[in-house]
Amino acid sequence: MVVRITPNDKNNPPGKLAEAELHFTEGVLDGLKLVGFSIWERRTGGGRNVTFPARTYSVNGDRRSFSLLRPIADATAQDRLRELILEAYAEFEEKAAIAS
Repeated sequence: MVVRITPNDKNNPPGKLAEAELHFTEGVLDGLKLVGFSIWERRTGGGRNVTFPARTYSVNGDRRSFSLLRPIADATAQDRLRELILEAYAEFEEKAAIAS
């Protein structure tokens, strides 16, 4: 699997740093990609966060979101993927800094 980073050059919305896609390179998902990940600067101080693909819906006028990628049994499973995406973004930043 390869993590592809696309920077948010327009800085809109504020705080959004980039989008990420997972490109699958082997197995039954070979040749497919999963889109909808976003990398954000945290509002409350330093650090970054990754949001996962989700669908919004409305209940009694309240907007809610339904995560499309959820853990089966291990609640920390998403943390591994979040860290992988953040590492890929850090590598992307390093390469961009060297290039400029």
